[in-house]
Formats: sequence, C-alpha cells, structure tokens
Amino acid sequence: MFERKIPKDLDCGMAMIMEIIGGKWKPCLIHNIWHGHRRPSELQRLNPKASRRVLYQQLQELEEHGIIERVIYPVLPPKVEYFLTELGKSLLPVISVMNEWGTQYLENPGQRPLLKKEA
Repeated sequence: MFERKIPKDLDCGMAMIMEIIGGKWKPCLIHNIWHGHRRPSELQRLNPKASRRVLYQQLQELEEHGIIERVIYPVLPPKVEYFLTELGKSLLPVISVMNEWGTQYLENPGQRPLLKKEA
C-alpha cells in the first residue's frame, strides 16, 4: 500500500473531515447511497465522469473510515451493495447542507446562497 513521505496533520476537525470526505466523489457517493443507490453499477451510472477504479478507491476509503459498509451476497454472479453505517448517517446533515448550497449556487451563480437557517 502507498505510504506517505510527509505524515498527514490531522490535529483539527476540518483536517479530519477533509480526510474522510475530501475526495472528489466521496460526498456524491454518500449522497447517492443515502438515496438508495447501493450497487456499484448504479453509483457508476450516477457519476459517469468518474472511472470505476476511482469510485472503487473512494468507496474503499469510506469503508476504511467506517462511513459505509459493503455487503457481499453469496449468489452468482456476486452481488455487492453499500450501506451507510451509523457514523455515515451522522454525516448526512453535512452532506445535505453541501447539496443545498450547491443547488442554490447553481440557480444564482456568484451570489451568496441563502440557507434555510439564514432566511
């Protein structure tokens, strides 16, 4: 496995959350799994610009951090599904606010999105 030359500095909360969900596709994967898209093929279809390899890597990292759980069913052909763990579900408010902010920004680029609490 890859070993970093410079150790990561995870001494603050922001550094830690960026370590866990900071990958390009990780927030999207968490959001998609939350909305019931659990099979690797579904996740690939929902994120077509991401390669299978990158999606697999990021799913594996989320699994290592305890955010998702992979279930392999004993059938042929093999069936794999991903589920959010309790720790992963605790990230849903963060992911939800990120999604809301992005949606509002798309509607009014360059303007400050108004989140529900600010309105």
